[in-house]
Amino acid sequence: QLQASGGGLGQAGGSLRLSCAASGRTFSSLSMGWFRQAPGKEREFVAGIGWNGFTDYTDCVTGRFTISRDNAKNAVYLQMNSLNAEDTAVYYCAASRSGGTFRWEVNYNYWGQGTLVTVSS
Repeated sequence: QLQASGGGLGQAGGSLRLSCAASGRTFSSLSMGWFRQAPGKEREFVAGIGWNGFTDYTDCVTGRFTISRDNAKNAVYLQMNSLNAEDTAVYYCAASRSGGTFRWEVNYNYWGQGTLVTVSS
């Protein structure tokens, strides 16, 4: 089970930090990802982190967002800096048992409920 939190209203140019808490004993072996769905758009990949700490980002957030994990706390985070209006979306965390490319939704077995991020200009 995944529980995302930390969404809310952010200012353009500001920062927000999302958290995703996972239950279970195998968290450290999971790949984790963040996706988002903006109004009227399809859900898209944002960032992913492997069990070994390897990370990947979609181009539009590279250099602004940072994904990290704390295996002792069964948690993954998304630090979002330099926010802009295009970052407004519902953000979902997801977990993958099988690995594979972070960018494909089909590789993920578990999904959180989503947390809304709204960026005001």
